[in-house]
Amino acid sequence: MRDIHSYAAGEWLAPGAGARNIASAITGEVIAQAGNDALDAQAMLGFARDHGGPTLRAMTFHDRARMLKALALHLMEHKQALYDLSYDTGATLSDHKIDVDGGIGTMLVFASKGRREMPDAHVYLDGAPEQLGREGQFMGRHICTPLQGVAVHINAFNFPVWGMLEKLAPTLLAGVPAIVKPATATCYVTEHCVRLMLDSGLLPKGALQLVSGGLGDMLDHLDCQDAVAFTGSADTALKLRSNPLLLQNSVRFTSEQDSLNASVLGPDAVPGTPEFDLFVKEVQREMTAKAGQKCTAIRRIMVPQAQIDAVISALSERLAKTTIGDPRAEDTRMGALVSGSQKRDVLEKVGLLSAEAERVSGDPDNFTVKGADKDKGAFLPPMLFHCADPDKAERVHDTEAFGPISTLMPYRDLAHASQLLNRGQGSLVASIITNDGEVARELTMGSAAFHGRLYFNNRTSMGEATGHGSPLPHMVHGGPGRAGGGEELGGIRGVMHYMQRTAIQGSPDILTAIGKQWVPGAEEITDRAHPFTRRFTELDLGETFYSPTRKVTLEDIETFAHFTGDTFYAHMDDEAAAANPFFPGRVAHGYLLLSFAAGLFVQPDPGPVLANTGLDNLRFLEPVSAGDSIKVRLSVKHKTPRNEEYGEVRWHVTLTNQREEAVAEYELLTMNAL
Repeated sequence: MRDIHSYAAGEWLAPGAGARNIASAITGEVIAQAGNDALDAQAMLGFARDHGGPTLRAMTFHDRARMLKALALHLMEHKQALYDLSYDTGATLSDHKIDVDGGIGTMLVFASKGRREMPDAHVYLDGAPEQLGREGQFMGRHICTPLQGVAVHINAFNFPVWGMLEKLAPTLLAGVPAIVKPATATCYVTEHCVRLMLDSGLLPKGALQLVSGGLGDMLDHLDCQDAVAFTGSADTALKLRSNPLLLQNSVRFTSEQDSLNASVLGPDAVPGTPEFDLFVKEVQREMTAKAGQKCTAIRRIMVPQAQIDAVISALSERLAKTTIGDPRAEDTRMGALVSGSQKRDVLEKVGLLSAEAERVSGDPDNFTVKGADKDKGAFLPPMLFHCADPDKAERVHDTEAFGPISTLMPYRDLAHASQLLNRGQGSLVASIITNDGEVARELTMGSAAFHGRLYFNNRTSMGEATGHGSPLPHMVHGGPGRAGGGEELGGIRGVMHYMQRTAIQGSPDILTAIGKQWVPGAEEITDRAHPFTRRFTELDLGETFYSPTRKVTLEDIETFAHFTGDTFYAHMDDEAAAANPFFPGRVAHGYLLLSFAAGLFVQPDPGPVLANTGLDNLRFLEPVSAGDSIKVRLSVKHKTPRNEEYGEVRWHVTLTNQREEAVAEYELLTMNAL
C-alpha cells in the first residue's frame, strides 16, 4: 500500500491522523492511503503568499508562458508513468489520453496564447484608452493585474491530471500561486504529476502546493485576494460557496458542477444520412468514455418522435458491442467506475430514473466483464433508458447518474426540443447533430441561454470535430444554473479569473507609464535619429517621427486607379461622388494614402527593420481630395520581444491634412532586430 503525500509549505508530508484508504477500481483492494488532519492550512497559505506570489508577479506574462511550455514538455516526457498509475482508477488507455494528454495540451495552448495575446509585461491592458477630457489630457483605461493571494483548486475524481492542469495553467499565467486539492479517490495520480512538476525545478518556490486528503479549515482563512475554483457535485458546491467567511470576504468562487447535458438529433438527420450515424456514434462514445464519468457526458438524448425506434435499435446495437473489462487489456473499450461507492450511487440514481423511464439496453445484473471480477471491481454496463413522456417526467431532468447512463426522449418540434433542453436548468454543453443551418439557429435562439457551450456537428465538420464531451482550452467551459454559473478555460478569459480589473484615470503620460504602451497625447521623443535606423532595444516608447508634406494630385488618383484597377466611382466620377453624402467630390483612394504614408515615413536603407508584418485598427476619418496635402506622425506605441534575434514594434500612425485634421489612423507592425 502506497502513502500519498501532501506538499505543504515546501515539505512532503505523509498521511497521518484521519487518513483514508483508497481502493483499486478494478479489484476493490486497498492500494493507497491519503490524508492528514494535522495539515497546517494557514502555513500553506502563508507560504504561497510570501514566496510563490511575489516571485510569480515579478515575472512577465511571457516569462510565465515560457514556464508553462517547459512544464508541459517535461510532463510529456513522463506521461507513461501517469498512464500506468491511472489504470487503477478504472480508466482505459483511451481515457488516459483524454486526461493526461488533454491536460498537457491545455497547458501548451495557454503557453502559446500567453506569448501571442498577452504583453511581455506585468500589466494586461483591457481595451483601448478612453478620452475623458475635452483636450485629451485626462484619459482612462482598464488594466488587469494578478491577485495578491492564493488560488485554491478543488478538483473532481474523474480527471486527476486534466482537472488540475486546466485550472493551473491560467492561474500560473496570471501570476497567482495555487494550492491543489484533488479528489481523494484518484489523488495518487495527481500526486505523481505534482512531483514531476516540482522535481523539474521549473516552478518558483511556493507556486504550487498539494493537499492529498481533506482541506481542513483552509477556506476559513481566505480573503478578497484569494480565489476558489471547484469542480464536482452541485451539493458540495453549495456547501462550499455558502462558507460564511467566503461570503463575508467576497472570495471569488468559480464552480463547474454536474449537469444534465443533452444531445439533439436534428429532424433532417434521418436513418441513412451521415448525421444519423454520427449521432449514434457520438452518444455511444459519451456514454462509455471514462465509464460515463464526465461532467460533459450526454445524460439526455432528444430525438424526433418518428426516429425513436430507429435510434433505440442503432444505439442499443452499438452499446452491446462495448467490451467491458480490465482497462489494461488492449481490447477493453470501457473500464470500471472509480470506486464501489460510486457504483452504488449510480445504481441508486438508476432506481430513480426507472420510475419514469424504461431500460431498453444494458442490465446491471447480467453483463460480462473480461479479465476482472465484476463483483469485486466497480463495473457496470452502459444502460440506455427511454422516457416516452418527458413533459410529465421530473427525475430525468434533475437526476444525474454519474456513470454510463443516458435517457432517450422524443420531441415534437424544435420549440419542444428547446424546452426539453432547458429543463436541465443549466448545462455545461448541449450538442445538435444537423446539416440544416436553420435548425441550428432555432435551437440556438431557444436554448443558448441555458448552456455554456453548444456543439454542432454534421457531415462537413465531423472529420475535425473533437466531440460533444471535449472542453477545449480556447473556448469557455462552464454553464449557468445547475452547471455552477461559472466559467473556466476560454483562452485569456480564463486568466482573467485570477486577476483584478481596475479602471485607471490620469494624463496620457501616466497611462503610458503604467501600461508600458504609448498613449496619444503623451510625451513624444523627437530629437533622435529616424526610428527605422534604431534597433529594437534602442527604441523607447513615444519616439516619434514627423514626415514632410506631400500634395495629392488628380493625376495621382487616376494613376493609382488605372494601375490597381480600382476605378470606383468615388475616385473617378466627380458628379457621382458629389452625390454621395460621404464625399465632397472625387477623392483619393484610402490605400493610395497608405502608400503615400509609407513613402513619407520609410527609411529606405538596410537597417534593423526586418519586415512589415501587418497593420491593425485602420480607420479612414476624413476624405482627401485632389489638391489636399498629407503628412504622417509615426510613434513607437509598444514593443514585444519575440525571440533572441528580433522583436515586434507596434507603431501608432496618424495621417493629417493641411488643416491638421486627422484623415487616417492605424497601427503598423514591424519586426526589428534586437
